[in-house]
Formats: sequence, C-alpha cells, structure tokens
Amino acid sequence: MPVRHPRPAAAFFGGAFVPVLTADEMRAWDRRATQESGVPEPVLMEAAGRAAASIVQSLHPEGHVVVFAGSGNNGGDGAVVARTLHAWGRGVTLVAVGTRPPDAALLHGWSVPTVGFDEFRESPAPASVYVDALLGTGSTGAPRAPYDGAVAWMNGEGKPVVALDGPSGIDFTTGAAAGPAVRADVTVTFGAPKRGLLLHPGRWHAGRIVAVEIGFPPLGQALGAQLITPAWAGRLPPVPPNAHKGQQGRVVIVAGRPGMAGASVLAGSGALRAGAGMCVLVAPDANRGILQASLPEALYEDRSRVEDEVLAAADAVVAGPGMGTDDRSLVLLRRVIAAADAPLVFDADATTLLAQFPSLREEIRWPLLLTPHPGEMGRLLGCETADVVRDPFGAATAAAERYRCTVLLKGAASVVAEAGRPTLVNVSGHSGIATGGMGDVLSGIIGALLAVRQDARTAAGLGLYFAGRAAELAGRGRGLLPRDVAEALPDALMEIAPRESDLHLPGIILDLPAPY
Repeated sequence: MPVRHPRPAAAFFGGAFVPVLTADEMRAWDRRATQESGVPEPVLMEAAGRAAASIVQSLHPEGHVVVFAGSGNNGGDGAVVARTLHAWGRGVTLVAVGTRPPDAALLHGWSVPTVGFDEFRESPAPASVYVDALLGTGSTGAPRAPYDGAVAWMNGEGKPVVALDGPSGIDFTTGAAAGPAVRADVTVTFGAPKRGLLLHPGRWHAGRIVAVEIGFPPLGQALGAQLITPAWAGRLPPVPPNAHKGQQGRVVIVAGRPGMAGASVLAGSGALRAGAGMCVLVAPDANRGILQASLPEALYEDRSRVEDEVLAAADAVVAGPGMGTDDRSLVLLRRVIAAADAPLVFDADATTLLAQFPSLREEIRWPLLLTPHPGEMGRLLGCETADVVRDPFGAATAAAERYRCTVLLKGAASVVAEAGRPTLVNVSGHSGIATGGMGDVLSGIIGALLAVRQDARTAAGLGLYFAGRAAELAGRGRGLLPRDVAEALPDALMEIAPRESDLHLPGIILDLPAPY
C-alpha cells in the first residue's frame, strides 16, 4: 500500500476546461508543440521537471531524493527534477536505468551524483522519497529489464513515490498493467490528465494526481474527452425568485415491482432533492403504503391503472429501477414509450428490456438517456462485462451510436457519451458509493435536471457531478447509504466556494485525491 500523505479533501480544478487525453492524443499534442509551435523539447522538459520538483519539495521537504530515470523523455524530465532539487540544496541521487543516461546537457553543469542501476543496488543511497521517471506515454506492455527491477525496488522499499506523467508500467490510455507497475503516492502529469490515470488499476497506482501546465500550445485538435469540473457544473441555472412548482418540472418515475419499493423511494428522493417541482411514483399497489409513508412529498399512481395522461404530463420520465423484466413490465415500458411526451431515462431493468428487445428504440420519439452499469452495458452491446470494464470509453461510445442516444456508463470513472461530442468524465465521489441503490438516486437526479430543460448529455454530467459531490459532503466513507447522498444533495447544489489545492503552486490544472 502506498504511503499516506497530506491530500486535499476534494478535487481542485484550475479551470472549466480540463481535457482527458489518450497516449496518442498526448503524443500528437507534444509533436504540435515542438514541430509546429516552435517549442523546443528541452524547454518542455525543463518546465515539467521544475514543476515536479516544486511538488516533491512541497510534499516531501526533507531527506534524500532518489530519481530513477529511464532513457527516454520521461528520464529527461527526471534529470531536471534531480538537478533542480540538487541546486536547491537537497541531497539527490540520479539513477540511470536503461541503455543510456539522460542527456548531460539537462544538468546545466551541475554535478548531480549519478549512478547506474546495478551500482545503486550494490550500494543504495538512503532515500526519503523516490521519483519514478522511467517510462512515459510512449511505453506499452510490461516493463522489461532493467526497468522491471527498478519498479520492484520502488514498490518494495515502503518509501513515498512520486511518478512523473504516469506510474511506469501503466498504460496511459487504458489504465491496464501488463506486468509490474509502480505504486505511486503522487503522480505529477503534464499538460493534461491521461485516461489511464483515471481508470483502474491505473487510478489506484497513480495515487494523488496533480496535473500541471508546462507551456503546451492550445490543444488545437478534436477533443475525445473532458473532465466534469465545478466550473462546468456551474452551468446549472439558479431557481428564479418567482418560480412555482409547475416551472420546476414534473418527473414521473416508473419503478419498483412488489418487494422493490426502495427503488421508487430512492429515485423519488433523488428527483425531489435535485429540485423537481413535482414527482409522481408509478408503482404496484402493494408498494403504496411504503411509498406514501417514506416519501409523502411524492404523488402516487398504481402502475396497473395509470392513465396515459399522467405519463404525457411529465417533463421527464425515469423508467427501470426495480421495475422488473417480465412480460407485464415490458407491456408497461411500451406504454411509457407510447404515451410519454418528454425525454426518457432508461435505468436498470429498462436497459435490460431494451437489450432484449432493441426494436423498442424505433418506438421512442423523444431524447433517450441510458444509465447502465458495466453488466447492463454488456447486455446492451452483446459483449462480456470484462470487455466493458476494459474500455469504458469505447463501450459508451458504441452504445450511444447503436441506440442513437446519450449513454451514462457508471463505473470508476463514470463517463457520458453522445455522438459527435466529447465524452464527459466524472471524478467526483468516492468508493463509498459502491452500494445498491445509488443508481436509483442518480436516475432521479437526472430526471429532475431533464425536467428543467437540460439536454440529456448535460443532465447526465450534472447528475454525476452533484451526486458524487454529495457523497463527499456526506462524509460517511464506506458506511455511506444512498439516502445519505440524497440528503446531502442540496448542500452540493448550493456549493459556490471554490476548493483549493494545498500545494499553493502556480499552473496546477487538477489536484485529485488518492482513491484510498
């Protein structure tokens, strides 16, 4: 387990626009900087290394620093870190791992103690912190000798590790580890966060992620994905001072077969706490007593006798949580599709029915938002759950294209895909949300946002962000319950004070706490 270290209580974002790049996109950006914008490669290394050195100094101000440097550009960044810390008076050892040491010109004439990896293993320098500068975005597959030995050394010493750009051994696009990979406490990534740092197991290996600006030109290329930031979430309009319930949207929630009343309660709680003016629960008569006692603010309709006018009056319809997948549920879903005159959210059982009967899509006239977890996504695409987990960005995009809709794929991290637009990536929340019923609350929140005329992609992104932030504010860790998220949601929606990074350094784009 990585060493614990001070970290911010919540993510800090340096601006509204934070791209999330694949390894290929990052390399293309790097080439544009050096070949088209005239930024010399050593200038980028200098900026990257000095920024990383400042973070090392801020988090670990005392003791000897050992920098493991590979033969490529990542090793060059490490050489700048070593030289900078050495010039600041720190004890530093630069360990050259690979076929050649970093370019001596990067040391600017400073006599930084430098040894080969074999020499270091025979007589290791005492270290208070290691810097992983072995492998960068150009690396694929498992680390080969001698890099694998350096990875094992850093992992086995129980000392803090700061990784440059990404932990060595982690795929910067997929987050996969084909072999041994560094377990970092902090990852200082340059220009923008990489997808592989936000997807597990890369997320776990990266620890705290600090993205820093180092002088790249404007991105200037088609953007594949971007983070949902507090500034982005600020597009949620305030409630007008003269608003009434009719203006705040009417959400109809079709959920909860007999014995599953909780799904209706949680979805309804999410909708009402997110500001829905009215919420109608369509559920079996067997659940009526529980629903009206648990959520008296909501209206109730018996699903066996609900009239089409009730569905047609909705500003948004949420269907699926605990609804069932039998023939009666299919008939009910078809009624919803036919009668609804508003955007639809298909969650849980409704996504399963859509996967079983894809022709349902041809019956839908309004915008459709699907909110599957990886298992449900596998059914929608006809693939294994493992395939979805391996490539959530690709799976969400494929489902959005196949079903001609917006797709919110729940996971770590959750993503929102829509054809022709950048995929949204959410990093708010924590592992405590891995509890049954959280998706029900989320679907209700999204229904409320759709009901006040947010488009499907925006409603999904806002729902993810505010649900995750509510989980953070609830402060219950692994004891978090879905109802806690619903109760904390008003505080998340009212939050206006910007959160700060404890590093107090310029150029920080993102400061994301470790996931443990």
